[in-house]
Amino acid sequence: MKKINLEIKALSPLAIGRQKPGGSISEAESYIPGTVIRGAIAAYILKRANTPITASDNFHSLFLGDNPAIFQNAYPATLNIDDDIVIGNDIRILPVTALSSKTQPGFMPEKNGVFDTLIDRFCAEGFGQLYDPNCPADGDRVDAFTGFYSEFNEDYYSPSASTRLLTRVGINRRRATSEEKVLYSIEVLNESKGKGNKEKPVVYSGAIVVVDELANSLQNFINNHQEDLRLGGSTSRGLGRVKITAKSPVEGKAVKPLVEERVKEFQDKLHQRWDEWKRIYNQPLEDLLQNRTYFTIDLQSDAILREKWRRTTVISEDMLQQFAGVADLSLKLHAAYSSYDYLSGWNSAWGLMKDVELITNKGGVYLFSTNQPNLWMDKLKDLEVNGVGDRTEEGFGQIRVCDEFHLILREDAV
Repeated sequence: MKKINLEIKALSPLAIGRQKPGGSISEAESYIPGTVIRGAIAAYILKRANTPITASDNFHSLFLGDNPAIFQNAYPATLNIDDDIVIGNDIRILPVTALSSKTQPGFMPEKNGVFDTLIDRFCAEGFGQLYDPNCPADGDRVDAFTGFYSEFNEDYYSPSASTRLLTRVGINRRRATSEEKVLYSIEVLNESKGKGNKEKPVVYSGAIVVVDELANSLQNFINNHQEDLRLGGSTSRGLGRVKITAKSPVEGKAVKPLVEERVKEFQDKLHQRWDEWKRIYNQPLEDLLQNRTYFTIDLQSDAILREKWRRTTVISEDMLQQFAGVADLSLKLHAAYSSYDYLSGWNSAWGLMKDVELITNKGGVYLFSTNQPNLWMDKLKDLEVNGVGDRTEEGFGQIRVCDEFHLILREDAV
């Protein structure tokens, strides 16, 4: 497999709607879902195709084959740094275990900052103690801090895309003129950020994972039609214009993440923190760390999970073994932090609404342990590339093993 990194520059407002079932208002997403990118590319190819699609052509292999391309979500990559705008990379999702001040949240180490609580929660439970943290600087209350984050020059930033409402008038189809008393509003993602001379287009960072033989062809196709693709709705009204730049495919092994290093760093920090709790509270209820290797599964996108044909929001031991293709009786789930939502959508190819799905929200965290770590390292690398659950080719179920943000404890808030 090869990975094609995408840089998507907004040239007009983007109507990336998030239609909640039963609702009459379409809210704008805060990012560009992989399913939108996938649909735009597929629709453009079909529009230009001169021959019918067959099972032996590249289109079928790319979208319908046994090993289809994986279109990952594109997250906002525009960072505000010292009143300037910089394009960041490696945009990730904050775990739901991250907290910040309830009154002054954000990456502000000189005040209260943001810190992670997963390791301390695990230790507190192991020693039979309650864990109720407060702000490290002023002792104020804390609350969940969610969204995207990126590290730039050893500082942390929270990239985001702002929205606004566009009001439009309805058109009388018979007279082709504006219709009286018919107004509607569309929530859209803004195409620019900053003010005056410092105003710059909003850029999103995403990726496509594709089989080796199609990678170069797909990259060339995207770059040859950089400004021809339209993303989201209301494209006939001038919305959805973007410029997509596909970077050279990353070769073979470079696609695989450095999972071993992250697991080792997480394991070392967990042991260090456990010893600190032990010096205060003496003996734990049980020595949970003996001969065990711990790792986390962090959702980097919404996931569609099913266990025994039933919808769920928790990745159980059996599910993870099934995803990875590993039989490990020693695998144990210690903690699960997740929430859910409902999601629908529109399938342009069929002209029908998509099924309503129960999704596990991005940012979910699952803490596992095993006494056979060698069985898991290569499999976890594959899971980071391929994702977990259903509809992974549309960007659902993307994960990161042992996200580095778990290592930022309360006294090290950033």
